[in-house]
Amino acid sequence: MDTPLLTPKAAARVKAIADKQGKAPMLRLGVDGGGCAGFTYRFELGEPEEGDTRSETDGVTLLVDPVSLDFLKGSAVDFVENLGGASFQVTNPQAASGCGCGSSFSI
Repeated sequence: MDTPLLTPKAAARVKAIADKQGKAPMLRLGVDGGGCAGFTYRFELGEPEEGDTRSETDGVTLLVDPVSLDFLKGSAVDFVENLGGASFQVTNPQAASGCGCGSSFSI
């Protein structure tokens, strides 16, 4: 199974956000229907739930629910800062296309 991963830069950002909010350093990545290309990525700090796939980078856990996992196999989550702002971005080998916002994709 190609478990999704966090890059070290993304893990550091999740840890900083979690520390500021007094929460455990766990990022939940999910996929929802909608967006300009058909599906959108959902990010939130969260706790493990039954059936979640977990991966760890530098002490930070990435959680993916079983339904979303089918859309995210082999993906990597990075944290990118540029002139347009700062955001988590997913590199998803299964995405056939995306959109300009970077948070929507199709399969």
